[in-house]
Amino acid sequence: MTAESIFLTVLATAALGLLVAVTGGVAYLTSVEWRDRRRLDREKRKR
Repeated sequence: MTAESIFLTVLATAALGLLVAVTGGVAYLTSVEWRDRRRLDREKRKR
């Protein structure tokens, strides 16, 4: 393997890792917002 191919492999792996991290973060924030909205709706109906 050449130094260039090793560099490109590391770069592609880092890009994939960042993509997974950002996607996971968006999914987490979406689920938290959905859960909070559901809880607030439930509290409004009780009043």
